[in-house]
Amino acid sequence: MARNADTSSAGQRKRIALLVPSSNTIMENDLHSALPRDLFTVHTDRMYLVETTREAEIRMIEDYAAAGAKDLGTLNPDLLVFGCTSAGSLFGLEYDAKTCRHLGELAGCPALGVINAVSDALERANARRIAVITPYIEDLTQSVASAIKTDDREIVAAHGMDISVNVELADPTPADIVAFAKEKLQGVSFDTLFLSCTNFRSFEARGELEAAFGCKVITSNSAVIDAITRMFALEAAA
Repeated sequence: MARNADTSSAGQRKRIALLVPSSNTIMENDLHSALPRDLFTVHTDRMYLVETTREAEIRMIEDYAAAGAKDLGTLNPDLLVFGCTSAGSLFGLEYDAKTCRHLGELAGCPALGVINAVSDALERANARRIAVITPYIEDLTQSVASAIKTDDREIVAAHGMDISVNVELADPTPADIVAFAKEKLQGVSFDTLFLSCTNFRSFEARGELEAAFGCKVITSNSAVIDAITRMFALEAAA
């Protein structure tokens, strides 16, 4: 049930309902650390996922996402975030948007998908030549790359770490991520670096990556954090 107008006030913190794969250990911590605590609270529910594969992610959406969204709806959220980049990318941006519309209806609030937040962040950055780094297997790496490609955006490189156990996506340290990106992108010309996956410690590595490559660096979690802050800043200004 959506929040009634008379139950909120101008000074009340915005409630962010976060729906993540059950084995995700990173995204909620990034949101908790980055979103101002006097403005936002973050509340998490989980969708069962062990393997990071196309088939497992489809089952996650079809079998578990709706129940999680309904659960989160009981806290009267201001926004639901569907927190899985690769699952949202499986059939393109419109699929992610359609999935989020359905989940938002169940939760009684607007909904935001990660891959669409990333696409918007790339648009604001005027990204034209994009390099993609992921922790995923090749199928999901290419799925994400295809979802963010447009007539105006070229994917010049896309490399994954070939991890297929979802909880292990969080194992590479920020230093590991930087080293992998340097190895795979040596000699590649790009104006924007995107690091995919909400269960990847790339948000912590942004500063070092920007220094190493001298370009804009966008991560799944940074795109969501920016989208949330922009959304409610615009709402407050309206």
